[in-house]
Amino acid sequence: MVRINLLPVRTSKKKETAKQQLALLVVSVAVVLVAGLGLYGYAQARIKSVKSEIDTAENDLRQLKTKIGELENIKKLKEAVTKKLDVLAQLRKEKTGPVRRLATLSDATPEKLWLTKYSENGPNVSIGGVALDETLIADFMRNLQNSPDYVNIELVVSEQTELNGVKAKRFEITCVLKSFKKEEPPVAKK
Repeated sequence: MVRINLLPVRTSKKKETAKQQLALLVVSVAVVLVAGLGLYGYAQARIKSVKSEIDTAENDLRQLKTKIGELENIKKLKEAVTKKLDVLAQLRKEKTGPVRRLATLSDATPEKLWLTKYSENGPNVSIGGVALDETLIADFMRNLQNSPDYVNIELVVSEQTELNGVKAKRFEITCVLKSFKKEEPPVAKK
């Protein structure tokens, strides 16, 4: 009988299989490591780009906040300027009111009639003076009634007086201003 020793072939096959498995394991580990490092690198690049986008957005937000602050300041300045312009316009408008009323009063005053008193209390006006006769007082009252500034002309007092030896009539008239604007109390700021 012939004997064949197959043991070394089996051992060599086992060694060969072990080498193949070890090589396969090393290759698998290497592939896993390369894939892991690739995914890690991709994730790091993605994180870096997202952080960069966040930084850019935060910078934009800061710039917008400063612009919004500047706009708010501009709006406040605009409101202040508008209020000042309104006050100036109102002052200009009211400046002409008394001047116009006194010019109207001067135009309505006939010759030989002298005004000695003029006072305004809100819309009510009190006028006093001296005239040579009652017709001058009546003409003065008619002229006031026809003026654009005065209404409800009433003679309060008309009495005889003597000035430097000349007989004259002292008078007092009350009337109301047509275009009187009632001043509103200032509103308290909250």
